[in-house]
Amino acid sequence: MRYMGLRVGDSVLVDLDANQTESRRVTLYDGPIESVTREEFGPFAATSRLYGQVWTSGPQVVIRYYEAQSPTGEKVPLCAGARLGYDQMRKLPESKPGTAILEGSVAAAFIVDAFR
Repeated sequence: MRYMGLRVGDSVLVDLDANQTESRRVTLYDGPIESVTREEFGPFAATSRLYGQVWTSGPQVVIRYYEAQSPTGEKVPLCAGARLGYDQMRKLPESKPGTAILEGSVAAAFIVDAFR
């Protein structure tokens, strides 16, 4: 991360699902995810892509990002997780198995040194 000018704890706002930006509610599915940055993030401009994995089996959604792609197309490894306070990553009760309906479509992606 250091070569990109990013440190553990650095964060960026992201639209969780590139196909559901600006949605009041967003439905996420177990499996791969493509998110979009809303602002500059180290060497990445706004609208860069973050690629990762979603897990919906618990009461809150877990999203881990493994790769980033700049608007110019360069892909680099990344270690980040999506977070929001105040239980905002908590699934709504009407979520079906394998899915998670969230109240908003934006979260923060935080750089981490490892997934726990």
